[in-house]
Amino acid sequence: MGNKQTNCRPNYCSRFLPEEQAEIDGLFAAIAGGLETVSCERNRKCFPVPISLEMLQAYLGDAIPQKMICRIYDGMRHIDPNGVNPVPSEYVIRDQFSIFMSEILKGNAGEKSRMIMKMLLVPCSSVRAGHIQEFTEDLITSVVHVLYYRNELKGWNMKRCQDFTAGVRPLASQLLSSLKQGNPPIPDKTCDCSLLEDWLLKVPQISTFLNVIIRRGFLVLNSYSEIAGFIPECKDARDFMSLLNIPAIIYINSYLPSCLQHTWRLIFSSQIHGYSFAKFCGNIIDRGPCIIVIRDRDGYIFGGFASHSWTVKSHFQGDCRSFLFTIFPNIAVYTYSGYNDHYMYLNFGQQTMPNGLGMGGQLDYFGLWIDCDFGKGHSKANPRCSTYNSPQLSCRENFEIDCLEVWAVGDFQCCEKSSCKKNVLDNEKEVHCLLEMIGKCRHSEGVRNPCDDEDDD
Repeated sequence: MGNKQTNCRPNYCSRFLPEEQAEIDGLFAAIAGGLETVSCERNRKCFPVPISLEMLQAYLGDAIPQKMICRIYDGMRHIDPNGVNPVPSEYVIRDQFSIFMSEILKGNAGEKSRMIMKMLLVPCSSVRAGHIQEFTEDLITSVVHVLYYRNELKGWNMKRCQDFTAGVRPLASQLLSSLKQGNPPIPDKTCDCSLLEDWLLKVPQISTFLNVIIRRGFLVLNSYSEIAGFIPECKDARDFMSLLNIPAIIYINSYLPSCLQHTWRLIFSSQIHGYSFAKFCGNIIDRGPCIIVIRDRDGYIFGGFASHSWTVKSHFQGDCRSFLFTIFPNIAVYTYSGYNDHYMYLNFGQQTMPNGLGMGGQLDYFGLWIDCDFGKGHSKANPRCSTYNSPQLSCRENFEIDCLEVWAVGDFQCCEKSSCKKNVLDNEKEVHCLLEMIGKCRHSEGVRNPCDDEDDD
Protein backbone atom coordinates (compact mmCIF):
# COMPACT_ATOMS: atom_id res chain seq x y z
CA MET A 1 0.00 0.00 0.00
CA GLY A 2 3.03 2.22 -0.42
CA ASN A 3 4.26 2.09 3.20
CA LYS A 4 7.91 2.19 2.24
CA GLN A 5 9.60 5.42 3.33
CA THR A 6 12.55 7.07 1.62
CA ASN A 7 15.84 8.33 2.98
CA CYS A 8 15.51 11.83 1.53
CA ARG A 9 13.89 13.58 4.52
CA PRO A 10 16.98 15.41 5.82
CA ASN A 11 17.59 17.00 2.40
CA TYR A 12 14.04 18.11 1.75
CA CYS A 13 12.85 19.09 5.21
CA SER A 14 15.83 21.11 6.39
CA ARG A 15 13.79 24.30 5.79
CA PHE A 16 11.61 23.45 8.78
CA LEU A 17 12.79 24.03 12.31
CA PRO A 18 12.64 20.85 14.45
CA GLU A 19 9.42 21.95 16.13
CA GLU A 20 7.90 22.84 12.74
CA GLN A 21 8.83 19.44 11.31
CA ALA A 22 7.26 17.78 14.33
CA GLU A 23 4.04 19.69 13.64
CA ILE A 24 4.09 18.66 9.97
CA ASP A 25 4.62 15.01 10.94
CA GLY A 26 1.81 15.28 13.48
CA LEU A 27 -0.50 16.69 10.82
CA PHE A 28 0.28 13.80 8.49
CA ALA A 29 -0.42 11.30 11.27
CA ALA A 30 -3.72 13.02 12.07
CA ILE A 31 -4.81 12.84 8.41
CA ALA A 32 -3.78 9.17 8.25
CA GLY A 33 -5.66 8.39 11.42
CA GLY A 34 -2.63 7.13 13.37
CA LEU A 35 0.20 4.65 12.87
CA GLU A 36 0.24 1.00 11.91
CA THR A 37 2.94 -1.60 12.49
CA VAL A 38 4.27 -3.50 9.49
CA SER A 39 6.91 -6.21 9.21
CA CYS A 40 10.20 -5.38 7.58
CA GLU A 41 12.27 -8.59 7.33
CA ARG A 42 12.94 -9.71 10.93
CA ASN A 43 12.31 -6.35 12.49
CA ARG A 44 8.99 -4.74 13.21
CA LYS A 45 9.07 -1.04 12.44
CA CYS A 46 6.38 1.61 12.78
CA PHE A 47 5.52 3.48 9.59
CA PRO A 48 2.83 6.15 9.04
CA VAL A 49 -0.09 4.99 6.98
CA PRO A 50 -0.04 6.51 3.46
CA ILE A 51 -2.94 8.89 2.91
CA SER A 52 -5.49 8.71 0.14
CA LEU A 53 -7.54 11.49 -1.44
CA GLU A 54 -10.53 10.30 0.57
CA MET A 55 -8.56 10.61 3.81
CA LEU A 56 -7.48 14.14 2.94
CA GLN A 57 -11.03 15.12 2.02
CA ALA A 58 -12.40 13.63 5.24
CA TYR A 59 -9.83 15.48 7.35
CA LEU A 60 -10.31 18.89 5.73
CA GLY A 61 -14.07 18.66 5.33
CA ASP A 62 -15.37 21.98 4.03
CA ALA A 63 -12.35 24.02 5.11
CA ILE A 64 -10.92 24.04 1.57
CA PRO A 65 -12.96 23.70 -1.66
CA GLN A 66 -12.96 20.18 -3.06
CA LYS A 67 -11.26 21.14 -6.32
CA MET A 68 -8.35 22.73 -4.48
CA ILE A 69 -8.06 19.64 -2.24
CA CYS A 70 -7.73 17.56 -5.42
CA ARG A 71 -5.04 19.94 -6.71
CA ILE A 72 -3.11 19.72 -3.43
CA TYR A 73 -3.33 15.92 -3.36
CA ASP A 74 -2.29 15.65 -7.00
CA GLY A 75 0.67 17.92 -6.31
CA MET A 76 1.79 15.67 -3.45
CA ARG A 77 1.48 12.36 -5.27
CA HIS A 78 3.44 13.64 -8.29
CA ILE A 79 6.50 14.27 -6.08
CA ASP A 80 9.25 11.71 -6.66
CA PRO A 81 11.38 11.75 -3.48
CA ASN A 82 14.08 9.48 -4.93
CA GLY A 83 14.11 11.03 -8.38
CA VAL A 84 13.83 7.62 -10.04
CA ASN A 85 10.09 7.12 -10.61
CA PRO A 86 8.33 9.67 -12.87
CA VAL A 87 5.00 7.84 -12.51
CA PRO A 88 2.79 9.44 -9.82
CA SER A 89 2.13 7.28 -6.79
CA GLU A 90 -1.30 5.93 -5.97
CA TYR A 91 -1.10 7.21 -2.39
CA VAL A 92 0.81 9.99 -0.63
CA ILE A 93 3.54 8.98 1.82
CA ARG A 94 4.98 11.14 4.58
CA ASP A 95 8.02 12.24 2.59
CA GLN A 96 5.86 13.49 -0.30
CA PHE A 97 3.65 15.32 2.17
CA SER A 98 6.63 16.96 3.91
CA ILE A 99 8.32 17.96 0.66
CA PHE A 100 5.13 19.55 -0.63
CA MET A 101 4.58 21.53 2.59
CA SER A 102 8.23 22.55 2.72
CA GLU A 103 8.41 23.88 -0.80
CA ILE A 104 5.01 25.60 -0.77
CA LEU A 105 5.56 27.30 2.60
CA LYS A 106 9.33 27.76 2.69
CA GLY A 107 10.56 27.25 -0.86
CA ASN A 108 11.92 29.76 -3.33
CA ALA A 109 10.16 30.78 -6.54
CA GLY A 110 11.70 27.90 -8.50
CA GLU A 111 10.60 25.28 -5.98
CA LYS A 112 7.11 26.73 -5.71
CA SER A 113 6.79 26.83 -9.49
CA ARG A 114 7.52 23.09 -9.66
CA MET A 115 4.83 22.40 -7.05
CA ILE A 116 2.31 24.52 -8.93
CA MET A 117 3.08 22.64 -12.16
CA LYS A 118 2.15 19.43 -10.33
CA MET A 119 -1.14 21.00 -9.14
CA LEU A 120 -2.46 21.94 -12.61
CA LEU A 121 -4.14 18.54 -13.17
CA VAL A 122 -2.54 18.16 -16.62
CA PRO A 123 0.81 16.68 -17.75
CA CYS A 124 3.64 19.20 -17.41
CA SER A 125 4.34 19.00 -21.13
CA SER A 126 0.77 20.10 -21.89
CA VAL A 127 0.48 23.14 -19.60
CA ARG A 128 -1.00 26.21 -21.30
CA ALA A 129 -1.81 29.69 -20.05
CA GLY A 130 -5.46 28.68 -19.79
CA HIS A 131 -4.57 26.01 -17.21
CA ILE A 132 -2.72 28.59 -15.12
CA GLN A 133 -5.68 30.98 -15.40
CA GLU A 134 -8.01 28.25 -14.12
CA PHE A 135 -5.60 27.44 -11.28
CA THR A 136 -5.37 31.12 -10.31
CA GLU A 137 -9.16 31.45 -10.25
CA ASP A 138 -9.37 28.37 -7.99
CA LEU A 139 -6.65 29.86 -5.80
CA ILE A 140 -8.52 33.16 -5.29
CA THR A 141 -11.82 31.36 -4.67
CA SER A 142 -10.13 29.08 -2.13
CA VAL A 143 -8.56 31.99 -0.25
CA VAL A 144 -11.93 33.70 0.24
CA HIS A 145 -13.55 30.35 1.10
CA VAL A 146 -10.93 29.50 3.75
CA LEU A 147 -11.12 32.93 5.39
CA TYR A 148 -14.91 32.76 5.46
CA TYR A 149 -14.92 29.19 6.80
CA ARG A 150 -12.43 30.06 9.54
CA ASN A 151 -14.35 33.23 10.40
CA GLU A 152 -11.27 35.34 9.60
CA LEU A 153 -12.70 38.00 7.28
CA LYS A 154 -12.09 40.51 10.09
CA GLY A 155 -15.45 42.21 10.06
CA TRP A 156 -16.07 42.14 6.29
CA ASN A 157 -19.56 40.79 5.70
CA MET A 158 -19.91 38.77 2.50
CA LYS A 159 -23.56 39.84 2.30
CA ARG A 160 -22.59 43.51 2.67
CA CYS A 161 -19.98 43.43 -0.10
CA GLN A 162 -20.31 42.92 -3.82
CA ASP A 163 -20.49 39.26 -4.92
CA PHE A 164 -16.92 38.01 -4.56
CA THR A 165 -17.31 35.57 -7.47
CA ALA A 166 -17.61 38.55 -9.83
CA GLY A 167 -14.12 39.63 -8.77
CA VAL A 168 -12.41 36.26 -9.17
CA ARG A 169 -11.90 36.14 -12.92
CA PRO A 170 -10.88 39.82 -13.32
CA LEU A 171 -8.29 39.44 -10.54
CA ALA A 172 -6.98 36.16 -11.99
CA SER A 173 -6.64 37.82 -15.41
CA GLN A 174 -4.80 40.76 -13.87
CA LEU A 175 -2.38 38.51 -11.99
CA LEU A 176 -1.83 36.45 -15.12
CA SER A 177 -1.04 39.55 -17.19
CA SER A 178 2.53 39.39 -15.82
CA LEU A 179 3.04 35.92 -17.27
CA LYS A 180 5.32 36.15 -20.30
CA GLN A 181 3.43 34.77 -23.26
CA GLY A 182 5.19 36.53 -26.08
CA ASN A 183 4.29 39.81 -27.74
CA PRO A 184 1.49 39.69 -28.68
CA PRO A 185 0.37 37.08 -26.07
CA ILE A 186 -0.20 33.55 -27.35
CA PRO A 187 -2.94 31.94 -25.20
CA ASP A 188 -2.12 28.41 -26.36
CA LYS A 189 1.61 28.74 -25.85
CA THR A 190 3.16 25.97 -23.73
CA CYS A 191 4.25 27.14 -20.27
CA ASP A 192 7.21 25.64 -18.42
CA CYS A 193 8.66 25.98 -14.92
CA SER A 194 10.99 28.83 -15.86
CA LEU A 195 8.00 30.84 -17.07
CA LEU A 196 6.13 30.12 -13.83
CA GLU A 197 9.18 31.00 -11.74
CA ASP A 198 9.46 34.39 -13.45
CA TRP A 199 5.73 34.92 -12.87
CA LEU A 200 5.95 34.12 -9.15
CA LEU A 201 8.79 36.61 -8.73
CA LYS A 202 6.69 39.33 -10.35
CA VAL A 203 3.40 38.44 -8.64
CA PRO A 204 4.04 37.80 -4.90
CA GLN A 205 0.30 37.50 -4.26
CA ILE A 206 0.34 33.91 -5.64
CA SER A 207 2.77 32.72 -2.95
CA THR A 208 0.77 34.59 -0.31
CA PHE A 209 -2.48 32.96 -1.46
CA LEU A 210 -0.90 29.49 -1.24
CA ASN A 211 0.42 30.34 2.23
CA VAL A 212 -3.02 31.36 3.48
CA ILE A 213 -4.74 28.27 2.04
CA ILE A 214 -2.24 25.84 3.58
CA ARG A 215 -1.76 27.53 6.95
CA ARG A 216 -5.40 28.43 7.58
CA GLY A 217 -6.95 25.52 5.68
CA PHE A 218 -4.89 22.85 7.46
CA LEU A 219 -4.43 24.99 10.62
CA VAL A 220 -0.70 24.28 10.56
CA LEU A 221 2.38 26.42 11.32
CA ASN A 222 0.15 29.35 12.14
CA SER A 223 2.08 32.57 12.41
CA TYR A 224 0.28 35.89 12.69
CA SER A 225 3.17 37.73 11.04
CA GLU A 226 2.86 35.61 7.90
CA ILE A 227 -0.62 36.91 7.03
CA ALA A 228 -1.04 39.89 9.38
CA GLY A 229 -1.74 42.43 6.63
CA PHE A 230 -3.36 40.04 4.20
CA ILE A 231 -6.89 41.30 4.76
CA PRO A 232 -7.58 44.47 6.79
CA GLU A 233 -9.97 44.70 9.70
CA CYS A 234 -13.20 46.44 8.70
CA LYS A 235 -14.39 49.21 11.03
CA ASP A 236 -17.61 51.26 11.25
CA ALA A 237 -19.40 49.58 8.33
CA ARG A 238 -21.70 47.09 10.02
CA ASP A 239 -24.94 47.99 8.20
CA PHE A 240 -23.34 49.33 5.06
CA MET A 241 -23.40 47.85 1.52
CA SER A 242 -19.94 48.41 0.09
CA LEU A 243 -18.88 48.85 -3.53
CA LEU A 244 -15.95 46.53 -2.84
CA ASN A 245 -15.65 42.76 -3.11
CA ILE A 246 -13.32 40.58 -1.03
CA PRO A 247 -10.78 39.81 -3.82
CA ALA A 248 -10.53 43.55 -4.60
CA ILE A 249 -10.00 44.40 -0.92
CA ILE A 250 -7.19 41.84 -0.65
CA TYR A 251 -5.55 43.00 -3.88
CA ILE A 252 -5.71 46.75 -3.19
CA ASN A 253 -4.55 46.20 0.38
CA SER A 254 -1.43 44.42 -0.91
CA TYR A 255 -0.33 47.70 -2.56
CA LEU A 256 -0.67 49.80 0.59
CA PRO A 257 2.38 50.53 2.76
CA SER A 258 2.63 47.67 5.27
CA CYS A 259 2.01 50.04 8.19
CA LEU A 260 -1.43 50.87 6.75
CA GLN A 261 -2.64 47.37 5.86
CA HIS A 262 -4.16 46.32 9.18
CA THR A 263 -7.37 48.43 9.34
CA TRP A 264 -9.88 50.09 6.99
CA ARG A 265 -12.43 52.41 8.60
CA LEU A 266 -15.43 53.82 6.72
CA ILE A 267 -15.43 57.62 7.05
CA PHE A 268 -17.76 58.67 4.22
CA SER A 269 -20.46 57.08 2.09
CA SER A 270 -22.87 58.86 -0.22
CA GLN A 271 -25.42 56.21 0.83
CA ILE A 272 -25.15 57.34 4.46
CA HIS A 273 -23.97 60.97 4.37
CA GLY A 274 -25.64 62.12 1.16
CA TYR A 275 -24.32 63.91 -1.94
CA SER A 276 -22.66 66.95 -0.41
CA PHE A 277 -19.15 68.05 -1.33
CA ALA A 278 -18.92 70.02 1.93
CA LYS A 279 -19.83 66.91 3.95
CA PHE A 280 -17.45 64.83 1.84
CA CYS A 281 -14.54 67.21 2.52
CA GLY A 282 -15.47 67.58 6.18
CA ASN A 283 -15.21 63.80 6.60
CA ILE A 284 -11.88 63.28 4.80
CA ILE A 285 -9.78 66.33 5.74
CA ASP A 286 -7.10 65.57 8.36
CA ARG A 287 -8.18 61.92 8.64
CA GLY A 288 -4.91 60.38 7.46
CA PRO A 289 -4.31 58.22 4.34
CA CYS A 290 -7.50 57.01 2.72
CA ILE A 291 -9.01 55.09 -0.18
CA ILE A 292 -11.72 56.67 -2.35
CA VAL A 293 -14.02 54.29 -4.25
CA ILE A 294 -16.49 55.51 -6.91
CA ARG A 295 -19.16 53.81 -8.99
CA ASP A 296 -20.30 55.81 -12.02
CA ARG A 297 -23.74 55.70 -13.57
CA ASP A 298 -22.48 53.14 -16.11
CA GLY A 299 -21.52 50.67 -13.36
CA TYR A 300 -17.74 51.11 -13.54
CA ILE A 301 -16.01 50.99 -10.13
CA PHE A 302 -12.67 52.75 -9.63
CA GLY A 303 -10.82 55.07 -7.27
CA GLY A 304 -7.55 56.07 -5.70
CA PHE A 305 -5.37 55.78 -2.62
CA ALA A 306 -4.20 59.05 -1.03
CA SER A 307 -1.00 58.53 0.95
CA HIS A 308 -1.43 61.68 3.08
CA SER A 309 -4.26 63.42 4.88
CA TRP A 310 -6.31 65.58 2.56
CA THR A 311 -5.86 69.31 3.16
CA VAL A 312 -7.17 72.28 1.18
CA LYS A 313 -4.31 73.70 -0.92
CA SER A 314 -3.98 75.48 -4.25
CA HIS A 315 -1.19 73.11 -5.29
CA PHE A 316 -0.53 69.37 -5.44
CA GLN A 317 0.29 67.35 -2.33
CA GLY A 318 1.02 63.76 -1.29
CA ASP A 319 3.83 61.44 -2.33
CA CYS A 320 4.70 58.58 -4.66
CA ARG A 321 2.95 55.94 -2.53
CA SER A 322 -0.41 57.18 -3.86
CA PHE A 323 -2.03 55.24 -6.70
CA LEU A 324 -5.17 54.88 -8.80
CA PHE A 325 -7.09 51.65 -9.39
CA THR A 326 -10.04 50.03 -11.12
CA ILE A 327 -12.27 47.29 -9.69
CA PHE A 328 -14.96 46.73 -12.34
CA PRO A 329 -15.12 45.64 -15.10
CA ASN A 330 -11.37 45.05 -14.75
CA ILE A 331 -9.21 45.13 -11.65
CA ALA A 332 -5.82 46.85 -11.77
CA VAL A 333 -3.61 49.15 -9.70
CA TYR A 334 -1.71 52.02 -11.34
CA THR A 335 1.28 53.24 -9.37
CA TYR A 336 3.57 56.26 -9.68
CA SER A 337 5.08 56.69 -13.16
CA GLY A 338 7.92 59.03 -12.14
CA TYR A 339 6.82 61.69 -14.64
CA ASN A 340 5.58 64.37 -12.21
CA ASP A 341 4.52 64.84 -8.59
CA HIS A 342 0.83 65.59 -9.15
CA TYR A 343 -0.35 62.99 -6.64
CA MET A 344 -3.24 64.71 -4.83
CA TYR A 345 -5.16 67.98 -5.14
CA LEU A 346 -8.00 69.46 -3.08
CA ASN A 347 -9.21 73.02 -3.43
CA PHE A 348 -12.41 75.07 -3.40
CA GLY A 349 -13.60 78.66 -3.18
CA GLN A 350 -11.12 79.82 -5.85
CA GLN A 351 -12.06 81.63 -9.03
CA THR A 352 -8.79 81.01 -10.87
CA MET A 353 -8.12 77.39 -9.81
CA PRO A 354 -10.10 74.15 -10.28
CA ASN A 355 -12.44 73.53 -7.36
CA GLY A 356 -12.72 69.88 -6.36
CA LEU A 357 -10.62 66.82 -5.59
CA GLY A 358 -8.17 65.37 -8.09
CA MET A 359 -5.45 62.74 -8.39
CA GLY A 360 -2.80 62.61 -11.11
CA GLY A 361 -2.47 64.36 -14.45
CA GLN A 362 -2.76 68.13 -14.79
CA LEU A 363 -5.11 70.87 -13.63
CA ASP A 364 -8.42 70.39 -15.48
CA TYR A 365 -7.02 67.14 -16.91
CA PHE A 366 -6.89 64.78 -13.94
CA GLY A 367 -6.53 61.01 -13.90
CA LEU A 368 -9.38 61.12 -11.37
CA TRP A 369 -11.47 64.22 -10.61
CA ILE A 370 -14.46 64.82 -8.32
CA ASP A 371 -15.97 68.23 -8.97
CA CYS A 372 -17.13 70.54 -6.16
CA ASP A 373 -20.48 70.35 -7.95
CA PHE A 374 -20.79 66.98 -6.24
CA GLY A 375 -22.01 64.17 -8.47
CA LYS A 376 -19.81 65.03 -11.44
CA GLY A 377 -16.25 64.09 -12.29
CA HIS A 378 -13.85 63.11 -15.03
CA SER A 379 -11.05 60.66 -15.76
CA LYS A 380 -8.86 61.96 -18.56
CA ALA A 381 -6.05 59.97 -20.13
CA ASN A 382 -4.89 60.41 -23.70
CA PRO A 383 -3.64 57.77 -23.80
CA ARG A 384 -2.44 57.60 -20.17
CA CYS A 385 -2.46 59.72 -17.01
CA SER A 386 1.01 61.23 -16.74
CA THR A 387 1.36 60.71 -12.96
CA TYR A 388 0.10 57.14 -12.61
CA ASN A 389 0.29 55.80 -16.16
CA SER A 390 -3.38 54.88 -15.80
CA PRO A 391 -5.94 54.66 -18.60
CA GLN A 392 -9.39 56.24 -18.42
CA LEU A 393 -10.88 54.74 -15.25
CA SER A 394 -14.56 55.49 -15.86
CA CYS A 395 -16.80 54.33 -18.69
CA ARG A 396 -17.04 57.88 -20.07
CA GLU A 397 -14.41 60.58 -19.76
CA ASN A 398 -16.90 62.87 -18.02
CA PHE A 399 -18.91 60.75 -15.62
CA GLU A 400 -21.70 61.08 -13.11
CA ILE A 401 -21.25 59.58 -9.66
CA ASP A 402 -23.75 56.91 -8.69
CA CYS A 403 -22.14 56.06 -5.36
CA LEU A 404 -18.97 57.03 -3.48
CA GLU A 405 -17.28 55.76 -0.32
CA VAL A 406 -14.07 56.62 1.52
CA TRP A 407 -12.02 54.37 3.83
CA ALA A 408 -9.36 55.68 6.21
CA VAL A 409 -6.53 53.15 6.37
CA GLY A 410 -4.07 52.36 9.13
CA ASP A 411 -4.30 54.02 12.51
CA PHE A 412 -7.36 56.24 12.46
CA GLN A 413 -6.65 59.95 12.94
CA CYS A 414 -9.35 61.87 14.75
CA CYS A 415 -9.48 65.63 14.56
CA GLU A 416 -6.99 67.14 16.95
CA LYS A 417 -8.55 68.51 20.10
CA SER A 418 -7.32 71.87 21.26
CA SER A 419 -7.30 73.09 24.82
CA CYS A 420 -8.27 76.59 23.63
CA LYS A 421 -11.64 78.10 24.27
CA LYS A 422 -13.46 77.18 21.10
CA ASN A 423 -15.83 78.96 18.82
CA VAL A 424 -19.14 77.19 18.31
CA LEU A 425 -18.06 76.38 14.74
CA ASP A 426 -14.66 74.91 15.59
CA ASN A 427 -15.85 71.29 15.48
CA GLU A 428 -18.02 71.76 12.39
CA LYS A 429 -15.71 70.99 9.48
CA GLU A 430 -18.64 70.70 7.10
CA VAL A 431 -19.63 74.28 7.95
CA HIS A 432 -16.04 75.45 7.47
CA CYS A 433 -15.96 73.90 4.02
CA LEU A 434 -19.34 75.35 3.09
CA LEU A 435 -18.33 78.87 4.20
CA GLU A 436 -15.12 78.74 2.17
CA MET A 437 -16.97 77.40 -0.90
CA ILE A 438 -19.27 80.46 -0.91
CA GLY A 439 -16.39 82.86 -0.33
CA LYS A 440 -17.05 83.62 3.35
CA CYS A 441 -14.44 83.57 6.08
CA ARG A 442 -14.46 83.67 9.88
CA HIS A 443 -13.03 87.07 10.80
CA SER A 444 -12.05 85.89 14.27
CA GLU A 445 -9.79 83.21 12.80
CA GLY A 446 -6.18 84.02 13.60
CA VAL A 447 -6.94 86.97 15.92
CA ARG A 448 -8.16 85.06 18.96
CA ASN A 449 -5.79 84.98 21.92
CA PRO A 450 -3.39 82.05 21.90
CA CYS A 451 -4.17 79.22 24.25
CA ASP A 452 -3.08 79.56 27.81
CA ASP A 453 -0.86 76.78 29.08
CA GLU A 454 -2.89 74.22 30.91
CA ASP A 455 -2.43 74.25 34.65
CA ASP A 456 -0.87 71.18 36.14
CA ASP A 457 -3.32 69.42 38.39
